[in-house]
Amino acid sequence: MIQKEVDYKKDDGKWQVLASKYLIRRPWLTARVDKVKLPTGVVNDEYYVLEYPDWVNTIAITQSGQFVLVRQYRHALGETRFELCGGVCEKGETPLVAAQRELLEETGFGNGKWSDYMTISANASSMNNLTYCFLARDVEHISSQHLDKTEDLSVHLMSPEEVFRLLQHNEFRQALMVAPLWKYFATTNIPLLTTKSGEKSI
Repeated sequence: MIQKEVDYKKDDGKWQVLASKYLIRRPWLTARVDKVKLPTGVVNDEYYVLEYPDWVNTIAITQSGQFVLVRQYRHALGETRFELCGGVCEKGETPLVAAQRELLEETGFGNGKWSDYMTISANASSMNNLTYCFLARDVEHISSQHLDKTEDLSVHLMSPEEVFRLLQHNEFRQALMVAPLWKYFATTNIPLLTTKSGEKSI
C-alpha cells in the first residue's frame, strides 16, 4: 500500500450544509442544528453545533522564572482548581490582544516577550471555536486586578517544579490548558529530576 502525501490544510471530505437553524442564542450559549450531506451521499438531518467566540490562554512566566497561575471555582464541575490565565476574544480583538488583556485584568501582570504557542480545539466535532495559546516570558506585575463582577479568583506564583507536580497529579482539569503546559515541559530544558522509568519528576 502506497502512502500518499497529505495536504494538512485541505478540507478533505467537507460536508454540505443543506439547512441550518438556531435553537438558542444567548450571550454564553448559542446552539444550532444543521442538516448536512456527507460526500458519501448520506444525509444527517440533525447535527448539533455549539457556537462560541474564540478563546485564549497564556503560559505566563516572570523574570524570576515563576509561573503566573489563577485559582477559581468552576461551577459545572463543582471544583476549585488552578488554571492558566485565559478568557474570551472580544469582538474586534486579535487573539494576542485578548490574551494580553486577560492576563492584565485577571492577574495584574503584563509586558514581557510574547509568542504564539499552539492553536487547539476543545471539541472539533461539536464546537466551532479555537483556543489560541500563548507563551509570555519575563512578565512583570504592573497593575492591580480588574475583575468582572462575576469573577472571583486568586493569583498564585509557582515554580516550574510545583506546576509540574500539579500536572503529574491531575490537578489541572481544563484540557485546553493542560495541552500547552505538557508541551512546555516536554520541549523546554528544565532541570527536573528523572525517575528510573525516564519520566520527569520532582
